[in-house]
Amino acid sequence: MRVLIVDDQPLVRTGLEMILSSQPDIEVAGSAGDGAAAISQVSEFARRGEPIDVVVMDIRMPILDGVSATRQLAELPDGPKVLVLTTFDTDEDAFAALQAGASGFLLKNAPPEELLGAIRAVAAGDAVVAPRVTRKLLDHFAGRFVVATADPRLATLTEREREVVLLVAQGLSNAEIAAKLVVAEATVKTHIGRVLTKLGLRDRTQIVVLAYESGLVRPPA
Repeated sequence: MRVLIVDDQPLVRTGLEMILSSQPDIEVAGSAGDGAAAISQVSEFARRGEPIDVVVMDIRMPILDGVSATRQLAELPDGPKVLVLTTFDTDEDAFAALQAGASGFLLKNAPPEELLGAIRAVAAGDAVVAPRVTRKLLDHFAGRFVVATADPRLATLTEREREVVLLVAQGLSNAEIAAKLVVAEATVKTHIGRVLTKLGLRDRTQIVVLAYESGLVRPPA
């Protein structure tokens, strides 16, 4: 998979490149110090027939921040997946990045093996890198969350699909959902695939966001 590293700190970019370049299945196609440069590079690689698969995106950068850059990348046809790096405790834009279209996020202090696993998961479409972390982030920002009106797309879901959506929004992994519903994990994956198609979403992270935004799941008090 081809990866673009985006961070305004040269040392961080160099460190990430060293980690990723050590893997036989990952090619670091380039790096950028801000969101605008990242979008430019993604477009240029696509024009040359060498599309980027995953963008590892910092949040706070000059010229164009990670949230705005993620939103623009999400609007590109066949655009790359975006994995956001966040400090979590101090970076309140992390949830905004998910709303903007990020496929997942990871804490900057995560060990290298977790970063590598996250990139592979995002590239494979398994956007929720760590379901428990997703739930923790949503809980953290619950007080700032404004629930919108119910989304009419939810009416297209079957009762079982809606049940799966609720469990995904609660931060459960496919294996945990399978155990709770007493079905095979492959069945859960099938349900999630159908949910994504019906709702017009790219990945399960967007399922979580939609569930909260539409009021299907209420933020904790």
